[in-house]
Amino acid sequence: MTTTNPELQDLLDNNKRWAADTEAREPGFFSSLLKQQTPQYLWIGCADSRVPANELVDLLPGELFVHRNVANVVVHSDLNCLSVMQFAVDQLKVRHIIVVGHSNCGGVRAALYDIRTGLADNWIRHVQDVRNDHLAWLDSLPEARRVDALCELNVLEQARNACQTTVVQDAWQRGQEIVVHGWVYGLHNGLLEDLQLTATKAEDVEPSYRRALERVKARYATVA
Repeated sequence: MTTTNPELQDLLDNNKRWAADTEAREPGFFSSLLKQQTPQYLWIGCADSRVPANELVDLLPGELFVHRNVANVVVHSDLNCLSVMQFAVDQLKVRHIIVVGHSNCGGVRAALYDIRTGLADNWIRHVQDVRNDHLAWLDSLPEARRVDALCELNVLEQARNACQTTVVQDAWQRGQEIVVHGWVYGLHNGLLEDLQLTATKAEDVEPSYRRALERVKARYATVA
């Protein structure tokens, strides 16, 4: 028999308390989870430990399907993300895909300032592409605002990427209801903000992206 590392025992103890409290509060909760999961939402967010998806929207296990990676990137070569999306759309029949970034994101900061982090440098190159597309505008902002501005630009870009995946395009083509959104979470206040990129069909994507981009840039101009 192996002995649990003392540094991890607290986690196991916390789990026991959480399970007991949950079952006491809602008898049969865990047995009901065995029967099915029917989430209406797929959350694609950052792996940052300060952004716990279910807690932020006050949903229970089974109510939110979640994929997380560094800087909430959605790219067409990432089979992990695409597999999650396909399972969520084709099997679980989620109705909403929400790409969620957050303020003061470390991956976005590294992309903005070319900070070398190791293997992740290759991953955040996708965020650097977003930076390069908007570099002149970012440089026009006060430096203290640039990371959060790029966080929001990155959300818009990754939400647009989600719309362009074969998973979403095929779903729209067959008439399945899928709505793609772009949100950002404020670490400083705990609030989610809808960046108003909302696409319900292929024809929505570019107009919605452009309008959302204009709103982001206008808002930063008023507070710069």
